[in-house]
Amino acid sequence: MTFSERRGCVIMKVLWLCNIMLPKISEHLGQKPNIFGGWLTGLLNGLLTHKEVELSLCFPVTNRDIVITGETEGLKYYSFYCDGQAHKYSQKQENEFINILKQVNPDVVHIFGTEYPHALAMVNACEDLQTLDKVIVNIQGLATLCAKHYYASLPYRIVNSFTIRDIIKRDNIKQQKKKFEMRGKYEIKALQKVKHIIGRTDWDEAYTSQVNPKAKYHFCNEILRDSFYSSTSWRFENCEENSIFLSQANYPIKGFHYVLEAMAEIIKKHPKTHAYIAGDNVFQPKSVEQKLRMSAYHRYISKLVQRYNLQNNITFLGTLDEFQMCERFLKSHIFVSPSAIENSPNSLGEAMILGLPCVASDVGGVKNMITNDVEGFVYQHDAPYMLAHYICKLFEDNELARKNSKNARTHALKTHSRERNVNELLEIYKEIIRMDVLSVNR
Repeated sequence: MTFSERRGCVIMKVLWLCNIMLPKISEHLGQKPNIFGGWLTGLLNGLLTHKEVELSLCFPVTNRDIVITGETEGLKYYSFYCDGQAHKYSQKQENEFINILKQVNPDVVHIFGTEYPHALAMVNACEDLQTLDKVIVNIQGLATLCAKHYYASLPYRIVNSFTIRDIIKRDNIKQQKKKFEMRGKYEIKALQKVKHIIGRTDWDEAYTSQVNPKAKYHFCNEILRDSFYSSTSWRFENCEENSIFLSQANYPIKGFHYVLEAMAEIIKKHPKTHAYIAGDNVFQPKSVEQKLRMSAYHRYISKLVQRYNLQNNITFLGTLDEFQMCERFLKSHIFVSPSAIENSPNSLGEAMILGLPCVASDVGGVKNMITNDVEGFVYQHDAPYMLAHYICKLFEDNELARKNSKNARTHALKTHSRERNVNELLEIYKEIIRMDVLSVNR
């Protein structure tokens, strides 16, 4: 082993590359924590309990003048500059990563996500230092495949339309898809170079094995946010009857337009049906400034709401933190995941671990998370009439909802087991180090 030695203990030095600053670091710096990437926090907390791991984090910042480095509770961290052009490669980032790698001298470099070009920059930095054997890429989403499904059956006229906001930002739906395609090109290059990949679904294994048949695929599930393990489970008696909850609806791939079509059918049977959505209101701007910020997709959503007369059946809840999300799940009758593509949506995992009845589009890796008609229902993503059918079925059969609730919770507790998933990740790290040692000694 090439592990570091400290006080007689064998230490694995692991460097994480993340897409965001994690809350533990934000709190240490006195900044407002990011509400995203909660599963990384769960995994981080699990690893920090293992003394054989010396963990360092690397993350982007958008202020060129502020370079953030430091240490909190034994966790070292390093920032790198990101100018917000998520579809463009930066040689400067690659140079920054080389400097960070030389400082940390890690036994394993763990890259979380391939959706952004900085993943390739880190892979290239490791290649420059001849340490590619130490790199493992953790699949989150896949930009390449998101691009293929980005339009999500939107009408041609909507795809090609512009709002003032879109013209100024050069960012209508068609241009957004092109940016995903550009990110996908860097993603493919990164995947083709690495020798180790972590995934958790048939979907991500199928795609990555086609892009890079020589890479070793390691299976490891994700850990959810802490509150979802300690919370009470869902009970029908405590929910708002005929309410549905969605975790986001901001851009086409998340499929909110399908939900609106489904609701047009649902309210014929259940007129009091109400959809709650985490995030800002995308169809009722309250000021001229907000109206000018509307995207073409948001404008389309607004027209659908008016067409189906759903103004009183929809509430946007604004940004919700971990505890507010947990509370909203428990208040809801059904959780809906209507995306055009997903890998393994953590929102679905969170709903299932709480026991909330779920209806999810059968896309990507969803089938690895939920069994149809046992733990919930899955449906063809572009068939809103089937979404409406299953929602009505759960609204009308409380015993079915309770059965699905119990089975979903049992499944999710196994899938998202903190202890098992942390131990599996540690074994993956050890295997990478063993293989690296063998290659060096040949």
